[in-house]
Amino acid sequence: MKIERMNKGSWGKVRAFFDLTTTEGFTIKGFKIIEGINGLFVSMPSQKSSDGEYYDSVYASKELREELNQMALNDYGAQQDQALSTEKPS
Repeated sequence: MKIERMNKGSWGKVRAFFDLTTTEGFTIKGFKIIEGINGLFVSMPSQKSSDGEYYDSVYASKELREELNQMALNDYGAQQDQALSTEKPS
């Protein structure tokens, strides 16, 4: 798996959006990194239904979710560190 196109920002509790490309070549769009009560976590792509609720459109095993969470947060942290190191002191 590979993280693609991580777009960082601050949209409410959302800290980043990213896509995931599998080793088989499938690209899944719409993952989010969310700032929750217990810290950052990855939210699966979801769609809003007619009842106004959001439902995951991609499902993964617990092990795969943990691997994805670790990989995405490491990438997010590395980008944060890189951004901080390129800022000039005032």
